[in-house]
Amino acid sequence: MASYNRVVLVGNLTRDVDLRYTPSQTAVTDIGLAVNDRVKRNNEWVDETTFVDVTLWGRQAEVANEYLSKGAPVLIEGRLKLDTWEQEGQKRSKLRVVGEKMQMLGSRSGGGSGGGQSGGGSRPQSGGQMQPGGQGDYAGAGYGDVPMSGPGDDDVPF
Repeated sequence: MASYNRVVLVGNLTRDVDLRYTPSQTAVTDIGLAVNDRVKRNNEWVDETTFVDVTLWGRQAEVANEYLSKGAPVLIEGRLKLDTWEQEGQKRSKLRVVGEKMQMLGSRSGGGSGGGQSGGGSRPQSGGQMQPGGQGDYAGAGYGDVPMSGPGDDDVPF
């Protein structure tokens, strides 16, 4: 049986980016993402927040460190990964997202998270369909896709 492991999340950073480097000088950061959902309970709409840990590698980690801070809206596309370890004799595990694409949403000036769209918020205006290459309706909402690696990695991502 075939399997498919793909996650697309839009949320806000829960803390400032903390950039680190591996011994081989590869940039890495773990960001916290708060993803809100609105559900109806007892005839009343309630906001439900899910907190997700996301790991970004390479140029994406460096760009996130340079341009994002706590509260910044961002779209992450990636895959799920289960981390397991042993702590004080007990087996532990945690599900996280390994980010493969990052789309910064909101304005450059930091004047809110409206994304420059009417209707408020950082949601796509016309259906939210992602095109191959990660652009689609999100292309006008932020600074553009930041590829994991490729030619011109040292260039500014927008």
